[in-house]
Amino acid sequence: MIKYYLGFDSDYLLLGVLGFAILLLIFILINMIQMHKLKKKYKMFMDGKNAKTLEESIMNRMDQIDYLISSNKKNEDDIESIHKNLKGTFQKVGLVKYDAFQEMGGKLSFSLALLNQINDGFIINAMHSREGCYTYIKEIIDGNSIIALAEEEKEALEMAMNYNLKN
Repeated sequence: MIKYYLGFDSDYLLLGVLGFAILLLIFILINMIQMHKLKKKYKMFMDGKNAKTLEESIMNRMDQIDYLISSNKKNEDDIESIHKNLKGTFQKVGLVKYDAFQEMGGKLSFSLALLNQINDGFIINAMHSREGCYTYIKEIIDGNSIIALAEEEKEALEMAMNYNLKN
């Protein structure tokens, strides 16, 4: 064993350099594999294309992006229009079935409240008896009626006004 004047064994130095060289070889192999994959992807991308066709592809994609932007704007406008129109539709429902007259059974009479988002709408009251069916309608403005409401109509109105709270 040859000892240097520095005071350490040359075998350990040789093993250290050998280990470092093996580590560098592993990094080089990994780098070569990654470069090969990158070259393969680049070749697939550029295969059969020249600058003219590549420019056409890019322009085609830009046209598609422009189309998507205009479609998105149209969709946003349509959604806004739907929300505006939805405010006027009947969205809240309240239904109470009852026996209008004590001699009848089966709860054939009913009060139906239909309201929009701001609690405007109407109540339909249908009272069924042996002689026939009588139907009345009462207008509701801001959750209130000008005409006095029967107990069942009040219950249907309250049910409709609280409709969104339950659903």
